[in-house]
Amino acid sequence: MMLLFVAAVALTCDALPGFTQDGKSRMYEGESLFEYMDGNSEGYLAYGFVRMHGVTCTKGSQKVLIDVSEMPDAECAYGLFSSNRDVKLAAEQIGTGGQVVPRKAIFVKDKYFIELAAEAEGDHTALLRAGALAMNEKIPGSTALPEQLGWFPEVGLTAGPPRLVPQSVLGVRALKRGYMAQYGPAKVFVVSEASKEAAHDVITKWLGRYEAISEGKVEGADEAFLVGDKYLGRIVVARRGGRIVGSSGGPEAGDPTALVKAVLARVPK
Repeated sequence: MMLLFVAAVALTCDALPGFTQDGKSRMYEGESLFEYMDGNSEGYLAYGFVRMHGVTCTKGSQKVLIDVSEMPDAECAYGLFSSNRDVKLAAEQIGTGGQVVPRKAIFVKDKYFIELAAEAEGDHTALLRAGALAMNEKIPGSTALPEQLGWFPEVGLTAGPPRLVPQSVLGVRALKRGYMAQYGPAKVFVVSEASKEAAHDVITKWLGRYEAISEGKVEGADEAFLVGDKYLGRIVVARRGGRIVGSSGGPEAGDPTALVKAVLARVPK
């Protein structure tokens, strides 16, 4: 019901002065998104895509496509935004977060991911930004960032802010879903399981394939391990309760647990 409200109130061409709707509105649910986005739909489905409503707006020869995607929750919507933004370019304060480039504007608010795309060549930044800001005013919901972003220290971050990985963190199937950030060559992640037993089982399933496992000590962790992997490099894994904090690919010199300890100190007990 909420998306129907959003579609009725926010999804109009009124956000773009002088534009009118061309043709019927479009709507896709679940895997039917493939009909509209072809291979790009997989990225949306990975974050739990529910449905999309869209309209095409025209003004003379100008054409702008507006699409509003509903996700299961605000966390997944922000994850989808993070996977679509260009981390080399600055984000903008539109909704929870946004980004505008010459032919496209995207932003996220609550459980909605919104896109405005200009079809014609050229720089449409001003038009698309104004349209995104106007739509933001009509879309209900929270603009709070996922609390998990604050678990990672900002100093040393490379490759953009932490992001939600919807499946196979580090490419490891046992790590089904979690947040990950990059610090130079090192990748640091947090995976939350339902219980300490479930988290322990995940670690056992993942690290059990290594012939030698060095048990280590990380302050504040219930258990910790250090292993070497041919592809991932040095891996540090620490568990506290139902949360797994780990790193891979860190430098050989220095304390291998430093990044894990820094993140673990920020993760709620």
